[in-house]
Amino acid sequence: MILKVDEIHSYYGKSHILQGVSVSVSEGEVVTLLGRNGAGKTTTLKSIVGVVRPHQGKVVFQGDNVVGLPAYQIASRGVCLVPEHRGIFKLLTVEENLTMAARRDSAWGLKDVYKIFPRLQERRKNGGGQLSGGEQQMLAIGRALMTHPKVMMLDEPVEGLAPVIVDEIVAQLKLIKATGMSIILVEQNLEVCTQLADRHYIIEQGRVVYAASNAEFLADDGAKDRYLGVNIVA
Repeated sequence: MILKVDEIHSYYGKSHILQGVSVSVSEGEVVTLLGRNGAGKTTTLKSIVGVVRPHQGKVVFQGDNVVGLPAYQIASRGVCLVPEHRGIFKLLTVEENLTMAARRDSAWGLKDVYKIFPRLQERRKNGGGQLSGGEQQMLAIGRALMTHPKVMMLDEPVEGLAPVIVDEIVAQLKLIKATGMSIILVEQNLEVCTQLADRHYIIEQGRVVYAASNAEFLADDGAKDRYLGVNIVA
């Protein structure tokens, strides 16, 4: 088990957002956090990486409880969050965005990122602000890889993107998964989730209300209707 979140409670001011969330991720596993808007999915990611400090509970990464550490120290240990807003530097080139994040000990270099994201190599001299939404998402993921993550967390990576770009990013994430990367994915597109994930958690009102393997989740129409208000065709 590379990451175990144990009964964390997190707040925004006096608002009790996470009310005892527990999730875990094994080496090389892809896990999704599902749920309606406002359920606490993004807050869970922020709590893991230290942007939000849990008031109770543990976040155990590679055997150490990292709750209370500054976010930059948690990131330096190998927990990386790719936020929903992507956070790329629009005035820097693609290559500058990537190289500024590079770590000497990283298993990922420019060639590795360009192999998975050939569009980035084509656009390497372009400014980040000149990229399409899909290309900016690829850049955000590529930049995360340059930091040598052991667990990569993605918040809504395909939101608002055209279906052809979604398919491209899913294919790229499958390549990253094949390297043995552990991934936590927050995503509303259930088809994307079921293509990538080994296991799923559903969060509702700050609590985990459902956990299942991908096969179990695909077969459980009742859970999809009850907790997500949707159904998918496999």
